[in-house]
Amino acid sequence: MRRILIISLLTFMVMQGFSQITLRHITNTALLREGDLMFCASGKPSAITDVTRGIDEMGINHVAIFHKDKKGSYAIEAIHKGVCMNPINSFINANKGNDGNKQIITGRINCDSIDISKSIKNALKYIGRPYDFYFEPSDSAIYCSELVQISFVDHNGKLLFYTIPMSFHNKSGEITTFWKDYYSKGGMKVPEGAPGSNPGELSREKIIKMLYIIM
Repeated sequence: MRRILIISLLTFMVMQGFSQITLRHITNTALLREGDLMFCASGKPSAITDVTRGIDEMGINHVAIFHKDKKGSYAIEAIHKGVCMNPINSFINANKGNDGNKQIITGRINCDSIDISKSIKNALKYIGRPYDFYFEPSDSAIYCSELVQISFVDHNGKLLFYTIPMSFHNKSGEITTFWKDYYSKGGMKVPEGAPGSNPGELSREKIIKMLYIIM
C-alpha cells in the first residue's frame, strides 16, 4: 500500500510539472565559478524548445559561459551579433524576466579531468566570430551550445562534449513548419540528424550538475 502511495505521489508530481532537481535560488553570481554554464529558459514555447528537450523538461533556449577576470564578471556567449563577452549584469537583465517566465539556471561541470583554464582560453579565442544562423558545424560561424561544445576540454586537450544528431522535429517526429520555412528561405534543406548540439540537450549532460537559479 505504501509503495502504491509513493508511486502515485511521484506520478502526480511529474504530471503537475514539479521540478525533480533541487536548485538554490540566488540573487547574484557571487557563488559562481570560472567555467560555470548559464542556461536560459524562456518560460514560453519557441521554435528551439519545440524541437529540443531541456533538463527537467525546462524550455532551455540559450547557454553562456561564466568568466571572471580582474576587471569583472562576464558571460561569454554566441548571440545574434556574434561571439562576445558581455558584462554579467547585462546578460542577466537580458535573460531574466521580472514576471518569472524567464530563468537562468546555472550548472557546473563535475569532471576531475576538466582543464578550466584551457577551456576558457578556447572560448575567448572565438570572440568576434559571427553567429551561426544555420547551425552548421563545418563553417566559421558559431552558435551558443556549439561554443560550449568546441571549447571545453580535459587536460589532454580532448573535448568533453561531443556532437549529437541535430533535432528539428516535434514529439511526433515531424520536422516543424517553422524550420522547414526557415531553411527554405535560405535555399537550404533542414539539416535534420546532422552533427551539432543544442542548449537543452547540453543541460542534460551527466557531467553537468545544476546548482542555482538566478533570481
